[in-house]
Amino acid sequence: MYIVHCVNNYKKMSRKPQQGPLQGIRILDLSRLLPGPLATQMLADLGAEVIKIEDPKAPDYTRFFPPLKGSQSLNYISINRSKLSVSLDLKSDEGKEKFFKLVKTADIVVDSFRPGVLQKMGIDYAAAKIHNDKIIYVAVTGYGYSGAYKDKAGHDMNYLGYSGILGLTGDKEKPIIPACQVADVAGGSYPAVVACLSALWARERTGKGQFVDVAMTDCVMPLLSMQFGESLNTNIRHRRGEPMLSGGMANYHLYKCKDEKWIALGSLEPKFWQGVCMMLGKPDWMPRMMPIPEEVEKLKKDLQDIFITKTRDEWSAIAAPLDVCLTPILELEEVENDKHLIERDMFFEVEHADYGKVKGINQPFKFSETPAKPSWAAPLMGEDNALLDNI
Repeated sequence: MYIVHCVNNYKKMSRKPQQGPLQGIRILDLSRLLPGPLATQMLADLGAEVIKIEDPKAPDYTRFFPPLKGSQSLNYISINRSKLSVSLDLKSDEGKEKFFKLVKTADIVVDSFRPGVLQKMGIDYAAAKIHNDKIIYVAVTGYGYSGAYKDKAGHDMNYLGYSGILGLTGDKEKPIIPACQVADVAGGSYPAVVACLSALWARERTGKGQFVDVAMTDCVMPLLSMQFGESLNTNIRHRRGEPMLSGGMANYHLYKCKDEKWIALGSLEPKFWQGVCMMLGKPDWMPRMMPIPEEVEKLKKDLQDIFITKTRDEWSAIAAPLDVCLTPILELEEVENDKHLIERDMFFEVEHADYGKVKGINQPFKFSETPAKPSWAAPLMGEDNALLDNI
């Protein structure tokens, strides 16, 4: 049994982000798990005041995901920083009353419940609009608020399956599960941020709030824009492992090295491929850049036979001074020590009230006039309940 550390410090003053382009924007975060919380963390890192609202009896499930230190989940901490936390029972009249008081002061509400859930609870967009006609609701769901699948349960791989992405991911023998949640993040988190900012700008022009339906299945489909462009308008039918940029070219492929590590060869353009051929001492291979399909596998084998003769880091050192698009494939623990990413300030460390020092990925945008960075670690549940007394 996991115990969530809940704070009821009603004397504590509410914290506010001190920098970032979104200062002055207040967002109520009703979302759970990954897509919504990561989106609101991005907005919080950019200066928005994000208030995460959780049921004290049924909080965000991510709080319970291992690895844990005491009662604190690293997964939760990694996608909920820079936020405030209040605990509200939104099924109770008192909880609803406090929620609508917050709505009156807010710009945006982000939720990730299935269609109809907030309506049953009496806190959906229609109900909130009565209290604040400029409020923006951004709903992040798997299949959206309309369509045959709107009431279906699902997770990342389900949305990738319906979108066509899983069908093209992997080799000819079978599809593979991606290493990260592509639909959740590329189809949920980032589109939710775009939806929030777009709706804010629309309100700036029209004075009206609105409801924005963000379906992860829909939003991940543009990742295949070029493939769908061909499939919908020609007789071309892409099959897994065959498209040029997903296994169909020898000069855009992955190769194993002597130490069992891997390198990525991305020499698509002729000038890069020419550089690779010269680097390998094979100038006569230049015409093989665009071989007929029957020759692709032969060129892959020839390249593999060369790359297996040295370690990954040896090849990286050879390619480093050249312009050939040959790079190492790093493990996560190696990424942390990459000099470029360190210089780009892509890692940060913050002190968490219970967990102690926590490292994480920094917010990635570099603003020249309104710099932004994480404000504080993920909050304990109810850590900012004091702000409920001041609304």
